[in-house]
Amino acid sequence: MSVFDKPLSVFDISASGLSAAKVKMGVIASNIANAQVTETPGGGPYRRKEVQFATVLNKSMIGGSSIKDIKLNGVKIMGVKESTTPPLMVYMPGHPHADEQGFVSMPNVSISNEMVDMISASRSYEANTSVISALRKMNNRALDIIRR
Repeated sequence: MSVFDKPLSVFDISASGLSAAKVKMGVIASNIANAQVTETPGGGPYRRKEVQFATVLNKSMIGGSSIKDIKLNGVKIMGVKESTTPPLMVYMPGHPHADEQGFVSMPNVSISNEMVDMISASRSYEANTSVISALRKMNNRALDIIRR
């Protein structure tokens, strides 16, 4: 069975990719916005958040015995988790949250890494919109051929 035998499934796959990219961009925006927050309501500095994606396609491929059993399910978001990377210790003796030695626990957010992740999520979003656009053009072209 070809992917194009189920045109709605292609839309569903691309829609799941769009949703995943949107969630990832939101988390990245939150990381950038909180990159300088040294005190949170839960205590301690802000911790970088990461989106956890499921490998839906791989799990489907492992369970299947042939190419016909492979199911394309798109992207599934398992959740958003805090990074386990320790906070950065920066020497700022005048800061209100400095310890006795003058070090402040800063968030473990790297703006450059967040920007790279943002570009990656943006490219993923663009790729999925391209798939939807191409499929829509193919469907319109097929309808034009039928009308003749």
